[in-house]
Amino acid sequence: MSFQEQRIAFTTIVVKEVRRFTRIWLQTLLPPAITIALYFVIFGTLIGPRIGEMSGFSYIEFVVPGLIMMSVITNSYSNVVSSFYGTKFQRSVEELLVSPVPNYIILTGYVVGGVARGLAVGLIVTCLSLFFTDLQVSHVVITVAIVFLTAVLFSLAGFINAVYANSFDDISIVPTFVLTPLTYLGGVFYSISMLPEFWQGVSQANPILYMVNTFRYGLLGVSDINVAWAFTMVIGFCILLYSYSLYLLGHAKKLRN
Repeated sequence: MSFQEQRIAFTTIVVKEVRRFTRIWLQTLLPPAITIALYFVIFGTLIGPRIGEMSGFSYIEFVVPGLIMMSVITNSYSNVVSSFYGTKFQRSVEELLVSPVPNYIILTGYVVGGVARGLAVGLIVTCLSLFFTDLQVSHVVITVAIVFLTAVLFSLAGFINAVYANSFDDISIVPTFVLTPLTYLGGVFYSISMLPEFWQGVSQANPILYMVNTFRYGLLGVSDINVAWAFTMVIGFCILLYSYSLYLLGHAKKLRN
């Protein structure tokens, strides 16, 4: 395919993905916004004042970065896993694979769609947080970079889950039993400095901890982990998952049966 044809194919996939979640915004954009708003009310105005400060900030200021990142993670992941598995279920993925569109165009198109939804929900949640606290940004570049890379990473993870899923039940197993526990134990609601030394070491095996803390560093300027190492890890995971996703597109029998 020529560059112009590849550009058209890529744009088509992206537009399809974006229209997919914007057309049903009452199911894709509104529910996470309401859920996070409830977190703001409960933890910010009800429980937060009883807890007091954390890392030198009021509790609502401390948890806002984690809640924003949590919304980006879950929505980037869920958009790609549901969309691509739906394509598998309808058998239209076979038509896509036999077309002359390169696999990297297909993969990148779905990932961009997931990133778009993740960032859209993240922006909505950020705007909602302004009703509860004065949001500050200490490092703009770090903030933008980590939220984008996180959305890319979990869009790729959602794609891999969709490839291996055999039913609609399978696409809910990972979010329920892996993603949600890792997110809640990833420093969203607390600083790992509060934990005993042993559990601090265990928490550092959670990759979401690094993303949440790096985003918190970008907004508030405080972090429990090394920011440079966090970026190295996230970029490395993105490259690894992207390469593996391309391999699955080219070789996975589940997509061709």
